[in-house]
Amino acid sequence: MADDYYALLGVSPNATEDEIKRAYRRLARELHPDSGHGDPVAEERFKEVTQAYEVLRDPERRRRYDMFGPEVARGAGAGPGGVSDPFGGGLGDIFDAFFGGAAGGPFGGGRGRAGPLRGADVEVSLQLEFAEAVFGTHPEITVRVPVVCETCGGSGARPGTTPTRCSQCDGTGEVRRVRQSILGQMVTASPCNRCGGLGEEITSPCGDCRGEGRRNDERRLTIDVPAGIDDAQTLRLTGRGAAGPRNGPPGDLYVHVRVRRHEVFQRQGYDLVHELHVPMTQAILGAHIAYETLDGEEDLVIESGTQNGRVYRLRGRGVPHVDGRGRGDLLVQITVDVPARLTKEQDELVRRLAVERGEEVAPADEGFFARIKSAFR
Repeated sequence: MADDYYALLGVSPNATEDEIKRAYRRLARELHPDSGHGDPVAEERFKEVTQAYEVLRDPERRRRYDMFGPEVARGAGAGPGGVSDPFGGGLGDIFDAFFGGAAGGPFGGGRGRAGPLRGADVEVSLQLEFAEAVFGTHPEITVRVPVVCETCGGSGARPGTTPTRCSQCDGTGEVRRVRQSILGQMVTASPCNRCGGLGEEITSPCGDCRGEGRRNDERRLTIDVPAGIDDAQTLRLTGRGAAGPRNGPPGDLYVHVRVRRHEVFQRQGYDLVHELHVPMTQAILGAHIAYETLDGEEDLVIESGTQNGRVYRLRGRGVPHVDGRGRGDLLVQITVDVPARLTKEQDELVRRLAVERGEEVAPADEGFFARIKSAFR
């Protein structure tokens, strides 16, 4: 056994606890017997590195090592009868050095009884009208999922009987296996394949569910859709999914929302947008328009001289926030429609307006033959 523990780990005598731990992790991964290199020299060095780490990681043993050398430091960790334990705190401490104390690893920390399995999650799609998504709704849906068997109450056992303790795992739900390694005995645990980790067996299964404790059936559910939900969002209903086998906890129900388009309004976040076409005369002179919102009819005032593209904001007439804190706005974007054709009288009126405003316009249309004649001038 090498006497210089610091040199074994490749750290200085002033190294911190974290530096020592990092150095050991690096070396242990390289030299561990389970890495598959099969080199006896590496295995021996692994034991030396582990001994050095176990001494230097403990402040009291490190102090003794610094003062008196490795023999006294090793003696400080001696177990009953004066026999030194080369791994100090045991195999669990080595596993902690490797993986940061993860539970359920090969060096102990068994997972314990598994218990009944959780039911599967269920996914469904829900189609909503635009107004339903804006104001919320309470639709009723039908899903076919595993539900608790009413005959056996979910136990899986025939009425009048009860499950018995598993004969293979003795009710623990897991099977432990011990194997020898260079580090000593290593214990691994896995779910019992006879009872599936439940710790119980069904000797007389229920005739309706065949020992499953559940069976497929249609379930009618009322979905609480909050106001303001948007297209492609998903609602999660905890515990409304498939029942778990043999009284296991149920899964969750995921409702994927699809919202139909509205013929008038478009949604932008929590705001609604509408492109409103108004005639040129209303844009010029102004008007009061009976405007239909999702909340009902309102008086929309178009001011005189309204320009194309102007936006009128109706506050609080948009989409409610999902958290219930306020609503968005309704944005009415004005598009001024210019007539493509005018009657003779309308043409004359517009030309008189142009003269009054001093605006130059194209000459009056004198007919097809007049245009042909002007083209050859």
